[in-house]
Amino acid sequence: MDYEVGKPSLTHWKKIAAARNCSLMELQPVTGRSHQLRVHLQAIGHPILGDPFYAHPQALAAAPRLLLHAAELTLNHPESRKRMHFTSAPDESLLQ
Repeated sequence: MDYEVGKPSLTHWKKIAAARNCSLMELQPVTGRSHQLRVHLQAIGHPILGDPFYAHPQALAAAPRLLLHAAELTLNHPESRKRMHFTSAPDESLLQ
């Protein structure tokens, strides 16, 4: 691991909605680097609310926990190699 330079990473993102000084973002990580989504959102000025590592004090205090949610996940089962797909709708009540 290169802590000075890091490794290339790519995240596609789209703002879905905005309210009360926060935004609901759709993120699609292309690479799988540690903290990738958190670092990329902080870099574009949208730190994840409740993020103890990358959020500025106001964004950290805005939520009781890290507001990062995997709405969709696809993977191959580690033993059977069967393709598995899971969905879980995000809680949008924070935007109201």
